[in-house]
Amino acid sequence: MQIELSAKEFRRLLDLVYIGNWVLNATRGDDRFGDYDNIESKLFSLCNGNGMRTLVEEWNGVSVPSRAYVDGGIHDAIAYYEDNRFYEILAEELSRRDMDYADITEENYGEITNRMDEYLEEFEYSGIDHLILEE
Repeated sequence: MQIELSAKEFRRLLDLVYIGNWVLNATRGDDRFGDYDNIESKLFSLCNGNGMRTLVEEWNGVSVPSRAYVDGGIHDAIAYYEDNRFYEILAEELSRRDMDYADITEENYGEITNRMDEYLEEFEYSGIDHLILEE
């Protein structure tokens, strides 16, 4: 298979592969999906011949994203996504709790989304500063 990419497209592909591999493997410890690590390594190894040497380094004979790449802002994009998902999931769980964990149906969908919107508005305003946990 042959794919032709501009330098900019290749750089974006590196970001997509890194983010995807991070999502799949970051929490797996020693039980990583090796196939994804291999694809990431294979793509990052192409940096050397494409004017992007600073994005790759060798570790134990394997091409990996360089420290410069990892520290260059890619984790800001991951954190932005994680923060948004955290608040969306929390808003949904709190809304479902408020509705006694009723199954989401066509009849109550509007109510749950309204509740979620209220929680999301609060989170946007104050984060989790106003959350109180009681026993």
